Amino acid sequence: MSLLIKNGRIVTATDDYTGDVFIEGEKVVALGKDLPYTADTMIDASGLLVLPGGIDPHVHLDMPFMGTFSSDTHETGTRAALFGGTTTVIDFVLQRQGHSLREALTEWQGRATGTAVGDYSFHMAVTDYNDSTKKEIKEMVEEEGITSFKTFMAYKGALMIDDRQMTALMQEVRQQGGLVTVHATNGDMIDYLIAKHRAEGKLAPLYHYLSQPEVTEAEASGRFTDISNYTGCPGYIVHLTCEGALNAVRNATRRNQKVFVETCIQYLLLDASLYEKDFEGAKWVMSPPLRQPKDQTTLWAGINQGLVNVVATDHCPFRWEQKLMGKDDFSKIPNGHPAIENRMELLYSEGVHKGRITLNKYVEVACTNPAKIFGMFPRKGTIAPGSDADIVLFDPLKEHVVSAATHHMNVDYSAYEGWKLTGKVRTVLLRGKVAIDDGNCLVEKGYGQFIRRNKVNSNI
Repeated sequence: MSLLIKNGRIVTATDDYTGDVFIEGEKVVALGKDLPYTADTMIDASGLLVLPGGIDPHVHLDMPFMGTFSSDTHETGTRAALFGGTTTVIDFVLQRQGHSLREALTEWQGRATGTAVGDYSFHMAVTDYNDSTKKEIKEMVEEEGITSFKTFMAYKGALMIDDRQMTALMQEVRQQGGLVTVHATNGDMIDYLIAKHRAEGKLAPLYHYLSQPEVTEAEASGRFTDISNYTGCPGYIVHLTCEGALNAVRNATRRNQKVFVETCIQYLLLDASLYEKDFEGAKWVMSPPLRQPKDQTTLWAGINQGLVNVVATDHCPFRWEQKLMGKDDFSKIPNGHPAIENRMELLYSEGVHKGRITLNKYVEVACTNPAKIFGMFPRKGTIAPGSDADIVLFDPLKEHVVSAATHHMNVDYSAYEGWKLTGKVRTVLLRGKVAIDDGNCLVEKGYGQFIRRNKVNSNI
C-alpha cells in the first residue's frame, strides 16, 4: 500500500517547509514539493503540521512497584501514547536482586509481546551488579538490541546500587558500546528524612516533597556526572527536575564533558504547591517530586541552551484506589503520574504556542534526540527517505480541554484536568499505517513491534 500526504507543513529538528510525503509500505520514500506520485491513499494536510512520531524514552507499563502494579499495560499504554502522537516508547525492565537480567527480560517480554499497539523498546534496569550480571551486558547489547542500562541511586534494598557497582557497571557498559542512565537522588538522605517526618507524625503528601529537597538531587547528579567522567561511559540523567541538578551538569561542561539530560513534561508545567491540596496532592506524588517555579524557568532555559536534551514523561500511572494505599502515610503512596497521552500536546501548547521554544526545538526534544541518543535514528525520530513512516498530522490551531473523561490512559483522573490547550493530534501513522484518525484507533493489539537499538553514539 502507498500513501501520499500533500500540502502539509513538514517540520523536523532541522527543517520547516511546505510539501508532500510519499510513503510505500512502512517507509518514507520521498519528500518534496508537488511530488509526481500517485498513491492508493491521499491525505490533504493543508493547514496541518507534519511531524515525526513522538518518542517517549521513559515509561513504566505494568510495572510492579510499592506493592502494586502501574495501571497501564503495554496495550493500554501504547494505545494512549498513539492517541497523543507518541509512536514509540521505551519501557524499563527491572532486574530483581538475586536474579539475572535474562529472567527480567523474559518477564517483560511476556507482558509486551503480542499486546503492544505502538512500537516499543526496553531499557535494562540493573539492580544487582555482580560477575554474572557483567557477562550479560554484552549479551543484552549484541543479541537483544538493548543498549541502555538504568541505575538507581535511591530505593535501597530494592533498586539502589552503590557507587562501587555503578563504577564497575559503567566500565563494562562503555566497553560494550552502551549508555548508563540514572535516577539521580541521594537515597540515604531521603530515607533519613522520610523516617524523621514519619516519627514526627508528619504523614501528608506534602512531606513526600519535603523528604526530597533539591540538594538530594543536585548532589547525586554531580556524583553520577563525576563517575561517568572518570569511566568515560556515556551518561544520561532521567527526569531531572531542578536548578541545582542542572547546574551540576552545567559545571561538567567546563571540563568538556557531555551528559545527556532528560526532563519530564510535569516538571516544566507543575509545581510543588499542588502538594498542599491535602490528600488530593497524592495525584502528583512522584520521585523526584515537583519543584518550584524557579526550577521551571531553569528547565525551559536548559532546553534552549541545549543542556536539556529530551522531554519525556516518566509515565507511571496508578488509579485513585491505588493512591489511597498511602492515605495515612505519604511513604506508602505509589509514586508516579499519568502523562503518556498528554506530552506532545502539552509541550506544543505550553512551549511552542506560548513562545518558549521553537517548532524545530519541539521536534528535537520530543522526537529526534531520543532516537539519536538511544540508537534508533534515522529509522525513528525524523521524516526522511528510508525512515519508518511514523508521522503525526497536528492541527496547530485546534483548542481542546484535557480531561480524564476523554483520555485513553487506564487511570481515573488526569494530572492536568481542565487544562485548555491549543494544538491537537488529528492523525497518526505508525510504520505507514493510519493508526489514529479523528479520535479513533485503527490498529489492533499486537501491531506494535519491539525496536532493536544500535550501539550508542555519545557525540550527537
